[in-house]
Amino acid sequence: MNKELEIKTKEFAKSIRLAQINMFRTLGFGHIGGSLSVTDLIAVLYESIMRYDPNNPKWYNRDRLVVSKGHAGPALYSALALKGFFPLSWLDSLNKGGTNLPSHCDRNKTPGIDMTTGSLGQGASTALGMSMALKKTGQNVFLILGDGECNEGQVWEMALSAVQHKAGNLIGFVDCNHKQLDGKTEDILDMGDIAAKFNVFGWYTQTVNGHNVSQLYEAIRNAEQNACDRPSMIVMETVKGKGVALVEEIEFNHHITLSAEQASQAIEEINKQEN
Repeated sequence: MNKELEIKTKEFAKSIRLAQINMFRTLGFGHIGGSLSVTDLIAVLYESIMRYDPNNPKWYNRDRLVVSKGHAGPALYSALALKGFFPLSWLDSLNKGGTNLPSHCDRNKTPGIDMTTGSLGQGASTALGMSMALKKTGQNVFLILGDGECNEGQVWEMALSAVQHKAGNLIGFVDCNHKQLDGKTEDILDMGDIAAKFNVFGWYTQTVNGHNVSQLYEAIRNAEQNACDRPSMIVMETVKGKGVALVEEIEFNHHITLSAEQASQAIEEINKQEN
């Protein structure tokens, strides 16, 4: 990743974080921790990697993204609005009656959403199905899983099937923020070395700092060039709530409240962060 693109992508990540905090301030609560932890990846995908057309969200030749940890929808909504898929004013309606932006991703409501998700594990299977359907036409399918979500057996059924079907256009990410709804992943069901597990299943695997946009970009390009007919999994070491200290410091920050005062503090903090 060249320096110009790195700066541009970091600036986009900052804009996504700011948009999310404004959404959560309006609503007063939400899935803040897990949305912030995937923000840098979302920025890399939509600023530097994916093929898409905001004016034609269903363009057939676009790359696809499945956010299987569907509660991270606010991060994706923010990116889509900033890229012009729908008006920024929609962000004020997050999870309210009649909204086009529900708590979890819904392809029938939100322009730019490729798959309805939220039932953990199911996004993994649908992403594989997409990749199999698109192999001959050359589109990539990107899949975002949570580390807690990897407790689901369906994820590992998909992992076996993806290798069997030589899904080389499937590039997955595991958001290893080491927390899930009920506590720390290591305390609830310790998955150990997730990258090693996918590797044993036959995937092309890499582990990166999930908040380093250059590492993310290079890992994706590396997967595209070297995985051949194998699916790829990029395990991201992340911090739940990344970029907002008051959220990072909350032990259980999966779904939390956010006061107007806290939101203002978070916005000030984000604005001060350097690219």
